[in-house]
Amino acid sequence: MSDLDDDFYLDNDEQTVVFIMTSGPSTPGRCATPFYLGAVMASMDVDVHIFFTMEGVRLMEKGVADELRAQEGGKRIRDFIQDAKRAGVRLHVCHPALPGYRIDPSSDLIDEVDEVNRASELADLVLRSDKTITF
Repeated sequence: MSDLDDDFYLDNDEQTVVFIMTSGPSTPGRCATPFYLGAVMASMDVDVHIFFTMEGVRLMEKGVADELRAQEGGKRIRDFIQDAKRAGVRLHVCHPALPGYRIDPSSDLIDEVDEVNRASELADLVLRSDKTITF
């Protein structure tokens, strides 16, 4: 590791990061990174939330991420999701986006989903976060 000034290290103050995930199965190359970065940040005691909206909600649909991979021969997106959850990342799904993909929140979402929220919940998360990252 290079010599970095102490100012570059996490200062141990509570921090919150929100990922807004709009990418889904049609762009698999964009689907692993939010979970990977989220898990890394959560392991650094950052409060991490991933909010799935638009096509991103499809990643939370049962069966969709099971064989989806960001790269041919790479790790399954499902495994990235499970790694993120083990690290403490919270997963939110946008309720208004679900009908457009015919996803029933009571039966079609994977168990790892923490909350199904309205857009106002996303707005609240973004306004109180230290960083917001979009994919």
